[in-house]
Amino acid sequence: MKLSLLSSRFPLAICSCELRLRLNGIEEEDLTYEINEPDAYALEEALQLKEKHGGEVVALCAGPARAAQTIREALAKGADRAIHIEEDDLGAFDPLAAAKLLAAALKSESPDLILTGLQSDDFGYGQTGVILAELLRLPHATIIMQVEKLEGSIRVKRELEDGWFQQVEMPLPALLTIQSGISKLRYATLMGIKKAKSKEIRKVSASELGVTSANPAITLSRVYLPERTKQTQLFDGSPKEAAAKLVEKLKFEARVI
Repeated sequence: MKLSLLSSRFPLAICSCELRLRLNGIEEEDLTYEINEPDAYALEEALQLKEKHGGEVVALCAGPARAAQTIREALAKGADRAIHIEEDDLGAFDPLAAAKLLAAALKSESPDLILTGLQSDDFGYGQTGVILAELLRLPHATIIMQVEKLEGSIRVKRELEDGWFQQVEMPLPALLTIQSGISKLRYATLMGIKKAKSKEIRKVSASELGVTSANPAITLSRVYLPERTKQTQLFDGSPKEAAAKLVEKLKFEARVI
């Protein structure tokens, strides 16, 4: 079984020392970079499936040159090889454009199972994985808590609302978006770090894949804090009637009961 792990956006920047702020952004010289947490759980699930059933884990990441640091981390944890779509301005790619980028890179791979994180750590759209599945015409399921391999298919456990779960059997190939917390993340061993240095990282560019970010389907107009408002309502009638009206408001308007 060939497993493909996808990092839908470039890794989250985590500061290892004091941040130096400028008017136009953050100086990045003192930053270190880590895998998006949801993608880290997708990687862990891929590695566990490989340990149980064999096969190959291929890490696929779209991001600038500095993303090579996190790709090496995936290789050190056990991925067999990696594909790096090197793109400096990935922020210009909305989920549709990013999914087209990943789909183009996957054409030559034909994976049996594609695992992505549920969402990225930057914008958190939660759309890239499912759009990718549509572009590849693959069956897909989201918010996956468990994956069980069957003969020619898989059975997955999906997390629903209010503590409910759904068991679904799916044909292969397929795409799954993995829920954070599905399992305990492993650390890269010293031997794994040494082996990662000799593992293959194939680099391609967006232009080589024939994908551009022109005319994005989604644009970010502004970021702002939601305004807080207060409203007081008085209920007429007897205490019993007022209580009934209050319960109705809490249930159907506030939706807290």
